[in-house]
Amino acid sequence: MTSTPYLLPTALTRHALSDGLPVAGNLWAASVTLRQRGGKDHALAPAALPPALAERVELISAPRPAFAGLSLDRPLVMGIINVTPDSFSDGGDRLQAERAVAEGLAMAEAGAVILDVGGESTRPGADPVPLEEELRRVLPVISPLAERGLVVSVDTRRPAVMRAAAEAGARILNDVTALTGEADSLETAAELGLPVVLMHMQGDPRTMQADPRYHDVALDVFDRLEARVGACLAAGIPRARIAVDPGIGFGKTLEHNLKLLDNLALFHGLGCPLLLGVSRKSFISKLMPGEGPAPKQRFPGSLAAALAGVQRGVQILRVHDVAETCQALKVWTAIAASSEREFSPKAPSLL
Repeated sequence: MTSTPYLLPTALTRHALSDGLPVAGNLWAASVTLRQRGGKDHALAPAALPPALAERVELISAPRPAFAGLSLDRPLVMGIINVTPDSFSDGGDRLQAERAVAEGLAMAEAGAVILDVGGESTRPGADPVPLEEELRRVLPVISPLAERGLVVSVDTRRPAVMRAAAEAGARILNDVTALTGEADSLETAAELGLPVVLMHMQGDPRTMQADPRYHDVALDVFDRLEARVGACLAAGIPRARIAVDPGIGFGKTLEHNLKLLDNLALFHGLGCPLLLGVSRKSFISKLMPGEGPAPKQRFPGSLAAALAGVQRGVQILRVHDVAETCQALKVWTAIAASSEREFSPKAPSLL
């Protein structure tokens, strides 16, 4: 655990502030909260930040380069394509490769710029699937989508699947274990040279929701992701090829998830793009009376959480409901841009 204060950019805006702190190249923070373990939080004006924190400030401020060839000057949508019988919200919907490919193409048409293909459920309580079965599920979906020039991500924690997916045309490795799933995960990712998404998870899918505990969930998750970014850098994976995901719902209680969502801007201090996956997660139902809505009825809550993430500077949203999310983002970005230029329906699209 670091003893250096953590920096949480606050009062974020998309409009340039002469006395603000640049955040990730396209946001500005009017103030910064210094958080330190065991101490009180302190809000400071950006100009009052001590010189000793210059390295962290630089990581927060530096513009993010393109990720997998995709500009991060606007929020991007990653469409979820689960080719599984048991994913928590859409298990069994796309077991046939032809249907999965068709739905992936529809997502791309609706505005998804990344298609995330996964063949193993990581829902709470899920057991691993055999390697051969995971390969059988994902490769016939990845290849046709990649052949059409689409940016395909493979959602896997197995190096063998990463290799096969890369050969099939996948351009991003999305690993819920942050490249710790197997002994050669990190080495494989470095060798393949593809961008990676490092997600935080406490425990594994079978046990992660049994009794998750943290000293301070935002700071603990930050430390873990910082360590994994450091491991990637040491292995030869440059920061420009790393995105981080705080892992909403992966070894977290309702309270943990809400605190993480409120503190998302903290993770700009890692100097990497932020990916957020809140779509249809169970914490949404836990905020509702009774049992709450079933996964496919959680879109309103998913969208509220996603836009809260965008407000805090998240660059990539991983979602099930692509068309609806893209529509909401068009409205959100148009409003955000309205004071900078005269808005016109004929003006260049922000998405």
